[in-house]
Amino acid sequence: MSGMDGISALRRLRADPRTRGLKVVALTALAMKGDRERLLAEGFDGYLEKPIRYKEFLASVAALLAERNE
Repeated sequence: MSGMDGISALRRLRADPRTRGLKVVALTALAMKGDRERLLAEGFDGYLEKPIRYKEFLASVAALLAERNE
């Protein structure tokens, strides 16, 4: 995203009543120690590192959708 990082984008989504309830997963290629905890604390609903393992990705999406339907 040009000019905006993921945390800024998440804050904009959470500030808008129309998008506040969306599930948002952080996806990063530059994973550093502590990133998962930091990004989840920022309000992301999940965290995945690249390269994506498609079974893990599908399981994460399924879990978030299940949470939404509870």
